[in-house]
Amino acid sequence: MIRIVALTEAGKRLGERLHNVLQVDGKTTPAVSELWYKPQPFAERVQQAFSDGDALIFICATGIVVRTLAPVINNKRQDPPVLVLDELGQFVIPLLSGHEGGANEWAAQVVELLRAKALQTQLVLTTARPYLKPVYAVGMGCERHCPQGELQQLLNACLAEAGLSIEQIDSISSIAIKADEVGLIELAKTLEKPYLTWDAGQLGAMDELLSTRSEYVFNTVGVYGVAESAALYAAREKTGQTPELMLNKQKTAKATCAIARSYKTEL
Repeated sequence: MIRIVALTEAGKRLGERLHNVLQVDGKTTPAVSELWYKPQPFAERVQQAFSDGDALIFICATGIVVRTLAPVINNKRQDPPVLVLDELGQFVIPLLSGHEGGANEWAAQVVELLRAKALQTQLVLTTARPYLKPVYAVGMGCERHCPQGELQQLLNACLAEAGLSIEQIDSISSIAIKADEVGLIELAKTLEKPYLTWDAGQLGAMDELLSTRSEYVFNTVGVYGVAESAALYAAREKTGQTPELMLNKQKTAKATCAIARSYKTEL
């Protein structure tokens, strides 16, 4: 049984949305999930559900959850998974049984369900990541007809700066107007990496994650930074998780390059 616990009206609305979309084994599960709005007596009901092995989703302050469950927490190999969400659905935190209990993977699924409902939800992992594999994506921008050699030199310098090898890179990406850029195409082909391009609307979703924003670039191509946006978007597309910049934009006279990272679960 999945118990969704909400303590505010806004939390209740988010809980109702979760109740309707949660899935187990590919099937919608209103029958096996239940929304508790301000359950009374609060501590007793929540502690009993936890002791019974119910998976719990709290939509409230983390401190409330910690203080309530502290008396009944046993160990990470036996306790059920516990997630905590803010009432706006911006963050999902696997609080207990992250690895052994599957809370990390479950939290990632909840994030994707909420994103499908047009929420900008992020997964917040505070545990170590032995079961998560990093995915590295390169983003590049350049002037028209930039030589492949210059692009290669810039990429080599960026890989060295980040402490990565080309074998660790998943793909090379740019903006859609560079879909026919010969230098980038040949670079990716030589390195045996996919060359991916994304339109300005897609890359614009990465604006908040950029290290810097260029008004000139925005006025020219419709995004605030080609290399960083492309790297971030490619990393997110590969894993479905929120990406981060591992190496901020580096540049030469004719090209830019950035490296982003995201994590995918290794089953």
